[in-house]
Amino acid sequence: MKIKITKPDSILFEGEAKLVQLPGTGGLFEILENHAPIISSLSKGTLRLMLSDNNEQTFDIRGGVVKGQQNDILILVQ
Repeated sequence: MKIKITKPDSILFEGEAKLVQLPGTGGLFEILENHAPIISSLSKGTLRLMLSDNNEQTFDIRGGVVKGQQNDILILVQ
């Protein structure tokens, strides 16, 4: 999946990942390849990426939104 994580003033990450775990306002959820289209709000917590090479990368966020469709995920965070 193509992942782009942005803040208002910078890009935190842009690349490929096979799993994204997000702190949704209703609890943690994950997005995998070929996930149904999604738009969701995010709360304060840790965003976790499982990269294509099986390495993990995390980001602490204060909230935001995620939009995903056709393996293209855009995450706007604070």
